[in-house]
Amino acid sequence: MKEDVYILAIETSCDDTSVAVLKNKKVLSNIVSSQKIHKIFGGVVPEIASREHDRLIVPVLNEAIKESKIKLNDIDAVAYTRGPGLLGSLLVGTSFAKSLAFSLNIPLLEINHMQAHILSIYIDDNPEKPKFPFIALTVSGGHTQLVVVNSPFDFVEIGTTLDDAAGEAFDKSGKIMNLDYPAGPKIDKLALKGDINKFKFPKPDVKGLNFSFSGLKTNFKNFISNQPDDFVKNNINDLCASLQSTIVEILIDKIVKARDQYQINEFVICGGVSANSYLRKELKGLIESESIKTYVPKINYSTDNAAMIGINGYFKFIESKFGELSDYSISKYPIQ
Repeated sequence: MKEDVYILAIETSCDDTSVAVLKNKKVLSNIVSSQKIHKIFGGVVPEIASREHDRLIVPVLNEAIKESKIKLNDIDAVAYTRGPGLLGSLLVGTSFAKSLAFSLNIPLLEINHMQAHILSIYIDDNPEKPKFPFIALTVSGGHTQLVVVNSPFDFVEIGTTLDDAAGEAFDKSGKIMNLDYPAGPKIDKLALKGDINKFKFPKPDVKGLNFSFSGLKTNFKNFISNQPDDFVKNNINDLCASLQSTIVEILIDKIVKARDQYQINEFVICGGVSANSYLRKELKGLIESESIKTYVPKINYSTDNAAMIGINGYFKFIESKFGELSDYSISKYPIQ
């Protein structure tokens, strides 16, 4: 095998159009174009997302190649997100990746989006990396799950959400408070000035390692609807801090429970919600309180991006785990 492997990666699972170029595990470029148009709708509109991917993917590719300072003909393989995600969005990336790989006569690498979030911790410029096996908590707007990771190709789901994801709880609760989509980063910022103990919201009693956030979201909605008109405006910081604290407590409780059940002390926390500053703060405290070591990818690798697709592609390339041009997009793609 070549000493240096160049992977071009494409990510179009939701509303971020991203292309990255990796040299082995080093990111040479990672261009992400976020679709701002969904803001006015309060959430991602699938049909609009797929059209935006179609419009953006060529200029994003060109920018990624330019920034990487290599030529398209230097690429050894094309990695792309096969699923899970919005089917229309996935189809744009899948079709583009297949066409590019076919035209360059190079291998195609199909990637599971959630596995890629987990393996993003192995990108070179992350300061610390776990040894196998470890447990991953993938937490985003569409997913919340616990996974035992035995190798780059061996993932075993041990817990998942029974309804809403944690990121969805942030976004929908934010909408109740009239915050723009996506609300998660705004809640994080407003919570910095709030009191986490000002309001108490219930944590669901879910057995095992599964999650549930729909009850919390409904309770929050009912609580706000029973308040005077100016209540949210006058208490926005405390509401955000209390809500955020409750969501993070639910996640931390399950991490500790998973450690106790599987006797694994190393955890990777990944996905868009892992960028939350309060969650990161609480994770650092686990090493002292519970002897649990946590690893979190750098912020730019936490949200959807193509670099994470590329690192997964690198692992597959060196083991010759190539995809086929006949592979089709999968909106629901199990992690194992």
